Amino acid sequence: MIVLGCNGFTRGAGIFAEHFGAVGIDKHYILGHDAGASLLVDGKLVAAVEEERLNREKKTSDFPINSVTWCLEFAGIEFSDVDLIAIPWNFSTEVVNGLLLGLAHTPMKAEAKLDLLGRLGTLIIDALGHDAVLADFAARTGFTPDPDKVVFVPHHLAHAMTGYYSAGLKDSAFLISDGRAELFSSLTGEIRDGKITIFQESAITATDSIGLLFASITRYLGFVPNIDEYKIMGLSGFAEPPTPNPFLEHFIQLHDDGRYTLTVPHDLDDARCYDPLLEQHFGPLQDTVEYRANLASAAQEMLTVVTSHQLRALETKTDLRHLLFEGGVALNCVNNTKLLESSDFTDMDVSFGASDTGVAIGAAVYAWINHPTTAAQPKTPQPITPYLGPEYDDTAIEAALHDFADQIDWHRLGDDELIDQVAKLLTDKVVIGWFEGRIEHGPRALGHRSILANPAFPDIKDVINTRVKHREPFRPFAPIVLESDAPKIFDMGRKTRSPYMTFVFPVQPDFTDVIPGAIHVDGTSRVQTITDDDTPRLAALLRQFTALTDVPCLINTSFNVAGEPIVCTPADAISCFLGTEIDYLVVGNHLVRKRRSDRS
Repeated sequence: MIVLGCNGFTRGAGIFAEHFGAVGIDKHYILGHDAGASLLVDGKLVAAVEEERLNREKKTSDFPINSVTWCLEFAGIEFSDVDLIAIPWNFSTEVVNGLLLGLAHTPMKAEAKLDLLGRLGTLIIDALGHDAVLADFAARTGFTPDPDKVVFVPHHLAHAMTGYYSAGLKDSAFLISDGRAELFSSLTGEIRDGKITIFQESAITATDSIGLLFASITRYLGFVPNIDEYKIMGLSGFAEPPTPNPFLEHFIQLHDDGRYTLTVPHDLDDARCYDPLLEQHFGPLQDTVEYRANLASAAQEMLTVVTSHQLRALETKTDLRHLLFEGGVALNCVNNTKLLESSDFTDMDVSFGASDTGVAIGAAVYAWINHPTTAAQPKTPQPITPYLGPEYDDTAIEAALHDFADQIDWHRLGDDELIDQVAKLLTDKVVIGWFEGRIEHGPRALGHRSILANPAFPDIKDVINTRVKHREPFRPFAPIVLESDAPKIFDMGRKTRSPYMTFVFPVQPDFTDVIPGAIHVDGTSRVQTITDDDTPRLAALLRQFTALTDVPCLINTSFNVAGEPIVCTPADAISCFLGTEIDYLVVGNHLVRKRRSDRS
């Protein structure tokens, strides 16, 4: 069975901009962001790529025409070969009825309700409804799908299936939390033999969304909501949360069954609805790290308290001890470690597609597992890799290099020679762009489109932030480490591996002076563990580098600059290299330098 997963809407961004004010800093405050496509063939995930990698529009919500086209071409199939098309949204009649019921009970004037009703109608009829999605697919691809072969998957169930597939189809409890889906912002439940059970009593409405509150905090502090929340996470390490915490005193109420509500429900029609409350309890906004760090630390503590409350209730409802945490909130890796360590769960997985980057995968898995022809069949776990997107052979790489021949010099090296030379370069305070194989899926660079540096230099963070990434100086960088070495260098707690950079661990005392460039101000690191099976060439480079330096980690950050998607093609990589102060570039087996006149 061939299943195509597809996330994104042609008219979504335009309708949200025109009718809901999602422009400027709020341009990502829409449904369908992180558009992309996936392809599942007989239960094996053979291809997946985010549309932003191909159309170069960060967090795009457009219909993923480039992603769909690439997935099919990669697999050598036509639209007519596809058995099912899976959409990770389901604005069904029941969902629309729920929206109408919620609107009816919203404390708004009648005129305002009618206005909002009209705008919601436009959104659903023209973009999100079943007929609109089918028409959009046909218009953009030229292929008219059979409606009986299109599976509309509730958004949070797509998230759950992403985690379930990534964890090897292991029976698991789950917590899903994000900004909002069709009606809810958070669900808990369990998956047994591929069947999902939702614990409805713990469902959280969109108007009580902790994800949307965190987005409001992000916006209030001058960052871009639904994209820069990780900056709040990074800032939180610079301060202790205030006592008492205003968020826990005045913003959040905890209830039985793991539920919580916001004391002031989120006004989904007003992106700045919490600004007055934030100013009331934290004082007038100040453009200082101290003010932002104080508020960020309070927000981080709130997130941990709320999600821990959800997990305590979940523990009482299931005897499963493996936990899946998915949704945009699960990208808060500082919170993830605390959640696991304070829970009764033995392990927790957060996938490489935990945010909406992964829902095209989860929707395809859901459609495959639940289809009548496959539902009763035993499901065999498949090898899991995040390296699912396009790759480029020597011919494509050399063509791109020649296009920039007036600005660069390069040499093609054998594998061993390349590893040896790059490891030697990294013994100095240099920054290297690293481009190999198929591009990784998800928001984090995992070693195929990465920027690498030596963490032994305490100021290497400043070098990368100012000279390369062009971003705030408080932002930390993650280390890559061999999985076998990780417990020696980091206090891993219950975790034995962290392959997707979704957990944060304290650095062991013996290594704080060894890798200072990869340690955040709070003494922790967001770790990516690697093995020879995951990414053999990067593992070989790390071994060689360690042999030369006795430093067991390398800094790994995404190969892009602020505001741009991670590079995808060789030309993307070379352009980024030339537009920054990256010292060297590795593209496949080619070691690239800038022309001497450009380096002077």
